[in-house]
Order: sequence, then structure tokens, then C-alpha cells
Amino acid sequence: MNDVIERIRELAGEFEPEVIALRRHFHSHPELSWQEERTTDRVQEELRKLGIETVHRGYDGTSSGLIADIQGGAPGKCVALRADLDALPVTEENDVEYRSQNEGVMHACGHDAHTAGLLGAAKILMQIRSELRGTVRLLFQPAEEAGDRSGARAMVEEGALHGVDAAFGLHVASIFPSGELLYRRGPCYAACDVWNLTIEGKGGHGSAPELAVDPTPAAFQIGSAFQTVISREVSPRDTAVLSVGCLETSSRAFNIIPERVKMVGTVRTFERSVQDAVESGMRRLSSDIASAFRCRAELDYQRSTAATFNDPAMTDLLIRAGTDLFGPEAMVEAPLNMGSEDFSCFAEAVPSTYLQLGTAAPDRPGTHRPHHSAKFDLDEAQLKRAAAIHAAFAWTYLSR
Repeated sequence: MNDVIERIRELAGEFEPEVIALRRHFHSHPELSWQEERTTDRVQEELRKLGIETVHRGYDGTSSGLIADIQGGAPGKCVALRADLDALPVTEENDVEYRSQNEGVMHACGHDAHTAGLLGAAKILMQIRSELRGTVRLLFQPAEEAGDRSGARAMVEEGALHGVDAAFGLHVASIFPSGELLYRRGPCYAACDVWNLTIEGKGGHGSAPELAVDPTPAAFQIGSAFQTVISREVSPRDTAVLSVGCLETSSRAFNIIPERVKMVGTVRTFERSVQDAVESGMRRLSSDIASAFRCRAELDYQRSTAATFNDPAMTDLLIRAGTDLFGPEAMVEAPLNMGSEDFSCFAEAVPSTYLQLGTAAPDRPGTHRPHHSAKFDLDEAQLKRAAAIHAAFAWTYLSR
């Protein structure tokens, strides 16, 4: 067993220059959700060079995303490894040789590293294929950033997990020191709900509010009252966040009372019961407060992404694989993350675990930038770790 892990570690080092070059290629040529055609082309090309044929390409009516299988030397179970492909509508501000060449689009979340890392794992797994008992399915997923039109959901609905017994994925993390592998049993990423509230009144002249029905005071009161749902209707032992992301009125003039006000925001929770309580409280407060101000409120509440749950047994396997690869000091228990991840769609379908890989290098200040920042970058020395832990988890799972 340790001989194979040692071989994985060595191969990750050998393939490191190729994986870094792939990451830089993807970073230079980012594509938005459901538009990852060139990215998928390159992934397919790299797999074909390795002798890995695509099982299926294209999801949700697009040609973005693909799955491919590596058949081991003996029959066994099937484990899926996932990477996401899409970039963000961000204009890059980094002055690097691999800067985005697609103006207004940037890999500002690290999906370029995920894709390159999984291709690196494919290179490693093909070298140890005779040692594998079963199948490794490579999931190159489009549209992780697409919200309701989730690429993971589309892949699951269109059969990408057919025959799969377990799944693994990872996310680079600029908030953690380079090289840390952060695991967590149970819930790890929060559910993401998106809400849109419209408050209707009666517009009028700013000099005669008595002749209008002003929706703005209602909006201010509702926005404030929403926070009491978290502080007074959710147990302090539970976790929830409610944020207003946008507030706009139907008028832009200084002397007009608007006809309507719109508010948009998000709710993050980990438990379905808390999710239900927050939505119920928001509906009650928005309706009752609007009515008290002689207005009408309509709340559109969408449960966009479920919470990501790490199967304890799969997480124990991950800890074992990571410890064998890098030593116990590399494995760190992660705090709850209030961000969301559509890997949850895979985790709802099969036992899964999801890892965070620290990429903040002390000697590279730019690697500490937050995700989705125009100056986001990462410590490329960690790409070999991404490739190695993918391969080691797959081998460890199939060798049970």
C-alpha cells in the first residue's frame, strides 16, 4: 500500500511542470458558466493523449463539460473525482504572464487549478492503473458559478453518476496556509438561498407624501426586521446568515416617491429546519410590515444550492490518504464555511467528501487575496498536492 502512495507522490512531482502549464493555459483562456467549450476541448484533448476516451460530453443542451472513465486492472467499485471548469465575470488586475486574455472574464475562484489538478491526477492514475481495483470516473463539471442553473445538478440529472459508488472533490482556499488539507465530517459548506422582495406602493411627488404610498420606509423596516429572524427565531446553537445584496427603487429622481422598491439577498444555513424557519419568518414579516405601511410585498424565495455534507466514512478515508501522502501534520479540521458549493448535488446522490486545499503562501502576498477578487491568485506549488490527493483518495477507496 505505501509503495503505491509513494509512487503517487513521486509522479505528482514529475508531472508538476505540466500541471502548472495547464493551469496557466486555463487561466489565460477563461470562459463563463455554460460557455466552457474551448476549456472542454482542451480537457478532452489532454485525456485523449493519455488514452482516456470521453464517455459523455455536453450537459444542459451545451457542449460544456464531460465525463471519462479510467478502468483499473481488476474489477471493483467506481469512484468519481470532480473538477469545475467555469470562470467569473471579473476583469483581472494581476500583472502576470498568464493574465486572462478574455477581457471581463477571469478565473478568480481557482477553477483553473481544479481542472489542471484533476488532469494531473489522470496522468498519475494511468501510471498506476494496473494497481486499481475498479473504475475512476473523471467529472469535468461546467457551471459551478451558475446558481439555480447548476452544472452539478445537470450532470446528476443526466446520468453522470450512473454506476458511481462514491465521490471526491476539492477547492483551493486562499484563506488557509499553503499545503494545509482541510477536512470536515458532516456539513461543511452552507446552503445558498436567493431571495427577491418587491414592495409595491403608490408613487408621487416628494413634496406631497400624503398623496402617495411610500414603499421606502416599509423597505427599511423590513430589511431591519429580517435580521431578527436570525437573532430571535433561530437557536443560538444553530448557524444562519441573512444578507441584503441590493436595494433599488423604481425612481432615480431626487423629488419622486417611487412606485416600488426591490431588495435582493441571500440566506445561508446548514440545517433544513433552520432554512424552513428563516423562509417562514421572512414571508411573515415582509407581508405584515408592508401591510402596516399600506403597501404590498411579494417575496420570491429560491433554494438555490443545498448544504454540502461530507460522509464521515469517506472523510476518514480522505484523512488516511492525506496522512499517508503528506503526514498527519498536513491534515487540519476545517471550520464551517458559509460559502456554498454545488458539489452538494453529488454528495446528495452518493457518499462523498470535499476538501479545502490551502494556497496562501507567506512569501507571495497576492495568494492571500479573497476568492472572486480581481487580484486573486494562488500558490502553484500546491497543484501537485491537488493532483496527488485526488489520485490517492481514488486508490485508497478502491483498495478497501
